[in-house]
Amino acid sequence: MQEDKYLQEKFALLLPHLDEKSKRLYLASESIGLGRGGISKTARLTGFSRVTLTSGIKELRMADVTEKGPGKIRKPGGGRKKLINKEPGLIEAVREIVSPYTVGDPMNTLLWTSKSTRKLSEELKSRGYNVSYNVVNRILSSEGFSLQGNKKVDEGGKHEDRDAQFCHINKVATEFAASKDPVISVDCKKKELVGNYKNPGQEWHPKGKAPEVKVYDFVDKELGKALPYGVYDIEQNEGWVSVGVNHDTAKFAVSTIRNWWHEMGIKMYKNSKRLLITADGGGSNSSRSKLWKTEIQSLSNELNMEIVVSHYPPGTSKWNKIEHKMFSYISMNWRAKPLISLQVIVNLIAGTTTTKGLLIKSKIDEAIYEKGIKVTDAELRKINIKQNDFHGEWNYTIAPNT
Repeated sequence: MQEDKYLQEKFALLLPHLDEKSKRLYLASESIGLGRGGISKTARLTGFSRVTLTSGIKELRMADVTEKGPGKIRKPGGGRKKLINKEPGLIEAVREIVSPYTVGDPMNTLLWTSKSTRKLSEELKSRGYNVSYNVVNRILSSEGFSLQGNKKVDEGGKHEDRDAQFCHINKVATEFAASKDPVISVDCKKKELVGNYKNPGQEWHPKGKAPEVKVYDFVDKELGKALPYGVYDIEQNEGWVSVGVNHDTAKFAVSTIRNWWHEMGIKMYKNSKRLLITADGGGSNSSRSKLWKTEIQSLSNELNMEIVVSHYPPGTSKWNKIEHKMFSYISMNWRAKPLISLQVIVNLIAGTTTTKGLLIKSKIDEAIYEKGIKVTDAELRKINIKQNDFHGEWNYTIAPNT
């Protein structure tokens, strides 16, 4: 209504210049002037409560308006008493029930429930403090608490030579780069459901036209899962991803490295006689995998190259270059996009770029890689391996047999 708009503009202009008492009295007078329903209308237009406006009307109709003294907004000591003053020990009780030591007590029921303000309020009431969850929220805020999620910092057991291994990898990689020999980082990205499933993230779409996906994430028996195994060329800022269809095995891992070499690496390093691979210590490229080493031997023979391998120490997989130089950008590129087919996955991977010129090529690998392949002692003896003096189980060179 035109009248409502006029009143809102009037209130917006005047109210910022008034103190608490003046606002209360002015709005009370406007409420009286509006007649029946004036209190409700004023409350709706200003956001002031009906209780405040009613109180202001009572003040206007008082006989002695000077009783409180000049400049007073409330009577001395007026206003509701803070609950923390009425409930001695309340703050201490809140601190106690949210402390890690109390919550970590297996006999404490709070260990097995959400620490929401409503749950905390219930716990306080059981201790004799009649407080609402809003009061608990204000106390937590005033005491320096805030809502926080889990923080990933615990990497498991820290090996005593962890830092020394990082220094070793950096030293070897620097030396390879200086001699224009390839340095690659390899790893398998997490398996992805293939089909019209929800993919985390948000993308721009016309309002109300968000893509519709399946409610349940049950594996489609025909489409299955995709296994993206990647190779990242650290010096060239280029990568290759083979999208497998069955198992993440050492054979699949080395096959991906072979594909990278023939599709990308040989063009840049055709005169190189050695290759450095940095990899995690577990998974298909595990430092303990016999099959990984026999497959690396086959690749070394095929390419007639020395292959130097350095594994990251236990609990440090997130430090692998490929994780934050390539995989993270792939995840950002396909956010909120259903991975409806293997070809869509390959296209999204190959379409990933950065302002620093990241280039990725990708291809579907439909080969069947069997699990549980046993490596015989005779095959192990054929591996032409030389272990480094520093943690030979992590650092070793496999040379051609010929």
